[in-house]
Amino acid sequence: MTDKSLPGLLAPEASLHRLADDLAARFAGVFARETIDRYVFESYTALARTAKVTTHLPVLAGRFATERLTALAQSKGALTSDACEVLFVCVQNAGRSQMAAGLLQLHGGDRVHVRSAGSQPAPGVDDAVVAAMAEVGVDLTAEFPKPLTDDVVRAADVVVTMGCGDACPVYPGKRYLDWQVRDPAGLTLGEVRAIRHDIDVRVRALLAELQPSPA
Repeated sequence: MTDKSLPGLLAPEASLHRLADDLAARFAGVFARETIDRYVFESYTALARTAKVTTHLPVLAGRFATERLTALAQSKGALTSDACEVLFVCVQNAGRSQMAAGLLQLHGGDRVHVRSAGSQPAPGVDDAVVAAMAEVGVDLTAEFPKPLTDDVVRAADVVVTMGCGDACPVYPGKRYLDWQVRDPAGLTLGEVRAIRHDIDVRVRALLAELQPSPA
């Protein structure tokens, strides 16, 4: 990778290089440096396409790149876990999939590992969604919409889609579910609470299937 500026970037090369250094150490023996560099810069560019505020974009890109590299390592068998991997996908990753991911993590704890993504990610998580989830003890203030990538799909055991059509790639050996859930975009807090309840019922049922109670 060269030090010259990349098209579309807001001159964050120094931060991204430092991030790549950290990830290269973290994934030493798993990925070549070229792979680390590509994922870091691709992740930044993908988030920059929709971000309204770019101040913390390198930090978010670091979280996104780490998640993607972890997923890639899992799909290759380099990282293993007993937790079930669940991916929630909606269009903007600003409402339904964020709520589902937060609720499943809340109820499932260490028994599950949850990711979410969007086929057309929004600039940020919906404010009413953040407020509604805070009411049940789920903090989404640090979450951000992420584009759907092949690596997180490959790493998932279960993929739950909500209104994203055929955007999600299909791989054999995975369980796919499609939940017909109302989109909370532009709705009142009361309406979002109703959607939260709908998703919560579905999430609890899914968790019971994934982790049945001992007889």
